[in-house]
Amino acid sequence: MSEPLQHYAKVAMPLPLYTYFDYALNAEQSQQVVIGGRVLVPFGKRKVLGIVVELSNDSTLESTKIKNVLECLDQVALFDATLLKLAQWLAQFYIAPVGEVFATMLPSALNKGASATPAAIYYLTSKQAFSSEDKQRAAQLLARSKQQLNLYERVSEHDLRLSQLKSEFSNTVIKGLQEKNLIELVEKPEPTGQWQQQIVLGSKQRPNPEQSIAIASINQASQFTVFLIEGVTGSGKTEVYLQVIEEKLLLGKQVLLLVPEIGLTPQTVKRFQRRFGDVVAVWHSGLTDAERLKVWQKAKHNQLGIVIGTRSAVFMPFADLGMIIVDEEHDESFKQQDGLRYHARDVAAYRAKQYDISLVLGSASPALETLHNALNKKYRHLQLLQRAGGAAMPVMKLMDLTGLPLQSGIAPAMLVRIEQTLKKGEQVLIFVNRRGYAPALICTECGHVETCNDCDTPFTVHVTTNNLQCHRCGQNKAYNAHSFKPKCSVCSSQSVTTQGVGTEQIQTFLTEQFPSYSCVRIDSDSTRGKRKLNTLFDEINQQKHQLLVGTQIVAKGHHFENVTLALILNVDSYLFSSDFKAPEKLAQLVTQFSGRAGRANKPGEVWLQSYQVSNPLLQDLVNNGYSHFARTLLQERIAAHLPPVSWQACLRVEHIDQKTALAFLVFANSLFSQFKHLRYFGPFPAGVEKKQTRYRYLSVAQADTNQYLNKALEQVRNSLHKHSLSAKVRWAIDIMPADFS
Repeated sequence: MSEPLQHYAKVAMPLPLYTYFDYALNAEQSQQVVIGGRVLVPFGKRKVLGIVVELSNDSTLESTKIKNVLECLDQVALFDATLLKLAQWLAQFYIAPVGEVFATMLPSALNKGASATPAAIYYLTSKQAFSSEDKQRAAQLLARSKQQLNLYERVSEHDLRLSQLKSEFSNTVIKGLQEKNLIELVEKPEPTGQWQQQIVLGSKQRPNPEQSIAIASINQASQFTVFLIEGVTGSGKTEVYLQVIEEKLLLGKQVLLLVPEIGLTPQTVKRFQRRFGDVVAVWHSGLTDAERLKVWQKAKHNQLGIVIGTRSAVFMPFADLGMIIVDEEHDESFKQQDGLRYHARDVAAYRAKQYDISLVLGSASPALETLHNALNKKYRHLQLLQRAGGAAMPVMKLMDLTGLPLQSGIAPAMLVRIEQTLKKGEQVLIFVNRRGYAPALICTECGHVETCNDCDTPFTVHVTTNNLQCHRCGQNKAYNAHSFKPKCSVCSSQSVTTQGVGTEQIQTFLTEQFPSYSCVRIDSDSTRGKRKLNTLFDEINQQKHQLLVGTQIVAKGHHFENVTLALILNVDSYLFSSDFKAPEKLAQLVTQFSGRAGRANKPGEVWLQSYQVSNPLLQDLVNNGYSHFARTLLQERIAAHLPPVSWQACLRVEHIDQKTALAFLVFANSLFSQFKHLRYFGPFPAGVEKKQTRYRYLSVAQADTNQYLNKALEQVRNSLHKHSLSAKVRWAIDIMPADFS
């Protein structure tokens, strides 16, 4: 009699390893296990959750060396065939450990072992038929409790969700009916696909001709197509999204909308809920693990129609995905900067192709990669050149700072313009990309700058919290300018002063300069808390604040109807950078920020303060706009053979010893040199050279095609793993890096 076949599972583990591991299955587990499901397995002395990627009846390893699966956690696959293929593509494209890819694609709760099955819904149901006699008996029995009678009558008509009744009826009322044996609590699974019955189609705007063309073009696509909507700020891109989404929802399809920041989510959700009702869910890092798991479960089981989320929502499983939209597609927030260094826009394109559906990319300042694809007809190019509702584009101007005495970074003439705007009852928005009071504290006697030793970076002065803070590692140091005169830590002189300006200083100055008006600060310090940012924006739109001072948070997609004057400080910091993408980033920032002004029926004005007003980049941007600027810059990139016409990868290395980090990169460069069609640069310091005691260096590899670069990097990665320093340094490969910091 032959031995029964031994079954094996190939498992991807959440470890920095580029391989699968074989585990044995007993007879019962062979019946339970599913490809794409989780299993609990022993790994060394630990128990680890892994994903089954393959089942087989044999293994290349000796059976005595193969450990047994401890437990099968799922009866239904978390990763269907399409998502398994996506995970494998991510691992290959981004040169990433496949087990870490799977872990990245799952919500934290599932990586910790939570159930993937949606929780049952509790309903209240009547325990008997509701005849006229029953009604009389209930009326007598519940004569002293109108609340209980009201609830009983409603439950007797049809079963009601307990969660929906909690806001109307207290636990005492519900428990009282249960004790009288009139109602009972029952569990029911949430129905799938029922969200279609919950759609509430709110009133929609009548599209202008440009919007109509965009809507019709997108709705006519019946297979995989990528659309770029290049629309000026305020041109009504969101209305286009709403109308093409409506078409998908009415067909029973689900839609994924990616937005770059948590801050954009509340106002976007409000607008979508007004249009479609409660078929909308949100996904971002501000949610708890349990909240994210619930959204994941509902999307997978077809219990909601729209997910609005930040970059990690691109991995969401959908029962019937009909369209993906990436709003503000140019934004760097879509690029993950650690772990699996994916770009959500590129992953969205791959997923749309998998499902043979449309991908819509929208921006007033498209990334050059996207624009290049559109101009080459790889993407369908739709342009919205006019603001919706007849609003005029803001006028952009340069303020020459040469020889001017600045007050907290603001030119005298700009203070006059601010006052004029305030007197008209309008709002002013001021941008500076520095939170805190000042970026440095310096002694005028000996020149010493208070510095974080772990990062070799000047401490930022924070007056509101009375401390010095390193914005790289978060280290704090006590500082109270109000209660004592600070002394230099080197020469003990009291000639200590701040250098540069931040949002706190500008807010303080403007409050003193214009005491009759409310000045509010909008940065990551002032908006901590779950609803703080949303509340702040509501107050701004209610005209409770007239002077708005903010960082990049205010530059992204927000609608302030009464802002007519916008001012950008310190534009020059973007003009002198070693990053070849700096001009593109400057133009995108200026374009997005300027779009906050003059969005209603009042004309807007945007001022850029600079010591370099004759700079050709600034002149082109101010006089010709982003569209012309981007196309000119694209031609320069093509001439220099830089992305998007070539492919780059960055090898990042960190170590507490500079020589060790550099030695590892020198070895990496020797590997790069073996590839005839691979160009490489470095090693050189990262933009942030030191962080948390570690020195950071990098080398950049470049090739004409992604395929060639990818094959070369796989070989380089394998050789680097064998090097003696591989386990001593921190290193990572970053495909198409967003920056070199």
